[in-house]
Amino acid sequence: MQIPRNTFRDALRAGQPQIGLWVGLADATAAEALAGTGYDWLLLDGEHAPNDPRSVLDQLRAVAPYPVHPIVRPVQADVALVKQYLDIGAQTLLIPMIDTAEQAARMVRAMRYPPEGIRGLGAALARASRWNQVDDYLDRANDEMCLLVQVETVEAARNLTAIAAVDGVDGVFFGPADLSASMGFRGQPGHPEVQRVILDGIATVRAAGKAPGILATDPALAQCYLDAGALFVAVGVDTSLLVKAAADLARRFKAGQRM
Repeated sequence: MQIPRNTFRDALRAGQPQIGLWVGLADATAAEALAGTGYDWLLLDGEHAPNDPRSVLDQLRAVAPYPVHPIVRPVQADVALVKQYLDIGAQTLLIPMIDTAEQAARMVRAMRYPPEGIRGLGAALARASRWNQVDDYLDRANDEMCLLVQVETVEAARNLTAIAAVDGVDGVFFGPADLSASMGFRGQPGHPEVQRVILDGIATVRAAGKAPGILATDPALAQCYLDAGALFVAVGVDTSLLVKAAADLARRFKAGQRM
């Protein structure tokens, strides 16, 4: 049995924009339904959604038959959590709140087996190795990892050049909500100063030969980021899409009712 190729990472390295969807419902059936809708990647969120390794495992299994790449976001930059998510089969992680190059470098090491890294060996228990049925998993795993780190504070923006230069960081994701709050514009991710930092940041990441990414649910803004050079852009959130569709349908049929 062969290790799966990380086609998402390969596409980023080839400069091919990848369009994604945020998945926060924490439900395998919802994830599977979305897996067939045509996105390049789905973000399984464990930072703000009620996910843990067990629920993420169910979703990884649910989306596996579909031509979409799952990205997992742990709740924090934790070496033990990284190990768990890699062992259940994630190959691409989005790590929140990375403020320094040193933090980024630690996550690079967390995603790799020794001697290149510090990932603990437990392949016999790991879905990632198909319980030691993947040929040479221990020797091949490092080559299929993809690390995306989030820049979402003023400190991180100051350190962006150094963070993007870290060997083993494949992409840098800008978090507009947290970044705007850190800059003193809470709730205003579209503020001109915030947008300036993001667009300058996209250019900085591209100049480092890495992939910039962002979440933008406004189609015009998402296209703006793509035009600026962003290579992985989430254009929607499952919870928001569900609530909006349900609310619109209710309004359509209740608007003319007499009270």
